[in-house]
Amino acid sequence: MPLALLSVSDKTGLLPFAKSLVEQHGYKLLSTGGTAKMLRDAGLPVTDVGEHTGFPEIMEGRVKTLHPKVHGGLLCRRDSHEHLEQAKQHHIDLIDLVVVNLYPFEATVAKPNCSFEDAIENIDIGGPSMLRSAAKNHAAVTVVTDPADYERVLAALVQPAALSELRRELALKVFQRTSAYDAAIANYLETQSQPGTGNVLGMPARFTTTLPLAQRLRYGENPHQQAALYGSFHEAFEQLQGKELSYNNILDITAATYLIGEFERPTLAILKHTNPCGVASADSLLAAWQLAFETDRQAPFGGIIVANRTVDQGLASAIAEIFSEVIIAPEFDADALAILSKKKNLRLMRAKVGLRADTLREIRAVIGGVLVQDRDQKPINPRDFKVVTKRVPTADEMSALLFGWRVVRHVKSNAIVYAGRERTLGIGAGQMSRVDSSRIAVWKAGEAKLSLAGSAVCSDAFFPFPDGLLAAADAGATCAIQPGGSVKDAEVIAAADARNMAMVFTGMRHFRH
Repeated sequence: MPLALLSVSDKTGLLPFAKSLVEQHGYKLLSTGGTAKMLRDAGLPVTDVGEHTGFPEIMEGRVKTLHPKVHGGLLCRRDSHEHLEQAKQHHIDLIDLVVVNLYPFEATVAKPNCSFEDAIENIDIGGPSMLRSAAKNHAAVTVVTDPADYERVLAALVQPAALSELRRELALKVFQRTSAYDAAIANYLETQSQPGTGNVLGMPARFTTTLPLAQRLRYGENPHQQAALYGSFHEAFEQLQGKELSYNNILDITAATYLIGEFERPTLAILKHTNPCGVASADSLLAAWQLAFETDRQAPFGGIIVANRTVDQGLASAIAEIFSEVIIAPEFDADALAILSKKKNLRLMRAKVGLRADTLREIRAVIGGVLVQDRDQKPINPRDFKVVTKRVPTADEMSALLFGWRVVRHVKSNAIVYAGRERTLGIGAGQMSRVDSSRIAVWKAGEAKLSLAGSAVCSDAFFPFPDGLLAAADAGATCAIQPGGSVKDAEVIAAADARNMAMVFTGMRHFRH
């Protein structure tokens, strides 16, 4: 009789699978602990691994499958006379199929009150060992670590050619799973490290990540580039309608989520190529939309719209007047869906876990490796600001400065934002010169027929010379916010005082490359 060893933490679908192994394919079952009890309670004949090996489970179950009669049965090469003779000599029965999934380490450490002791006890030792042994010998052993593969295995058991191909695929899946499991353990232990044990400025001594394939994409940024999405992006969003997400859509959705998370009031933002082209807060989303759209009436076509409240009929009717790629919101009411569903290709994304992005670190590919950094999400606290001019900002000016400062850290550098009390008026992004970014922002405001008189100018990094600030004053700005820190700070402050501008230093820059 072929022999199958079943020992799982996730028992989803195991009983019907085990019944089919016994009743349709003639397998004898080996098992451990709770898995053996479940099989036995279901009336299936099962032999405990301890009985099979002649050695009981010891040390509270820490040692139960780490035995030559288990690993010899898995690793024995069926095409080796020497292996087969040694198996016979040591009374080792060959194991043909292994079903193992691992202690839920990742789920355990994700619990807010997980203790270090609980985490350590949920590090599986025997499971990965059996999986790796079986996967190494996949020419003869079928190894299953994912309940989603049960039906495929049953179908392949009656098709030898298909089974051989499937075994190799399942072996790959095992090594991907054990690699991810080991990485999760290593990453957790590193977060528990004491100072001086290898962490440098809070960064791990070795950066390890492994993510499951979430979606194969039609192409990357351009049609000639292959691309795929990995990780848990779809756990955060539900696509309600529209075409399949593209690589660029996913980048834009991420940028939009980071931006909208800055605001508590009803807020709407419009983005293009990850840059905001209009942002506003108001008493209603419809009013916010009108203000945001006024900032730039051209760029939103083919753009991304994100709102931090439910999209209703009024807002949906307004948005439907232009072509958009994606709309993101916590909810869409029935009337809004009825309106937007007429645009079949429009992608509607419901934020399932809210719009507070919790990504703590960002990863960028570079030649020969990756750059890893904390995400720029330090809370903005006006008490940390320093007024450096003779004139102090008025309440309305400070409101505009704060609004623009929240937006400017989401604009590609060099970044300049002209803002009103709760709205953008002009945005200049990604220029080699800060003065050029300011000129573009002023030109955009002019194109939109928006006055910059009394506006706040917000710069992601310091003004290196007075010229950038003076250009903003000439455009109508009466106050400015910037990090400070230039060797020319004194000259820039003097220029602001000469024009009766109020200026605030934040001590924090927001470069975004």
